[in-house]
Amino acid sequence: MSADYVVPAQVITVETEVKKSRFITCISPAHSRQEALAFVEEKRIEYLDATHHCSAFVAGAPDGGAVVGFDDDGEPSGTAGRPMLNVLQHKRIGDVVAVVVRYFGGVKLGAGGLVRAYSASVQQACEQLPLEQRVALRAGVLLCDYAREQMVRHHLDQFHASLEQCDYGQSVRMMILMPETGREDLTRHLYNVSRGQIIIQWQDDV
Repeated sequence: MSADYVVPAQVITVETEVKKSRFITCISPAHSRQEALAFVEEKRIEYLDATHHCSAFVAGAPDGGAVVGFDDDGEPSGTAGRPMLNVLQHKRIGDVVAVVVRYFGGVKLGAGGLVRAYSASVQQACEQLPLEQRVALRAGVLLCDYAREQMVRHHLDQFHASLEQCDYGQSVRMMILMPETGREDLTRHLYNVSRGQIIIQWQDDV
């Protein structure tokens, strides 16, 4: 089960210089591999004349279940993308992509120097990155009879559950969304007040 975690609150760009090479770090929210790769491509176009466009991303919760990836983009294997990813994971930031654009300054840094430079670039950017809490949400399907609809709506408000969709057939079918932390309390409460007539079927995290 995904726990709450922090995510980037906005896109930022931070520039550093190491032995005449410019390192421009761009960090953005990214909720999927597709969003992360699209941001990398956007920076590749924006900094078209740069020597390298190295990247790393964590799409999902940093403590498990996330899709991760990295790219050295021509730098020696293991000297850029992986160190960048290590910083993001150590910071426990989720739904994030980092791109470090390098303009070669004429002085070779060596493998160790590259690892330090790319790590430090992302580290420095993360220290300036505004973060916000991402609350794990759970979707559920609730069935009730027409007589209980208003009562259910009242209790959903009390437990901070949002009603996403409501369908009317032989019974009322409600699609709800709420923070994972309150799910069991709402389930128990509705079961008790309806004497077992209202049960919520919870779906996968969203």
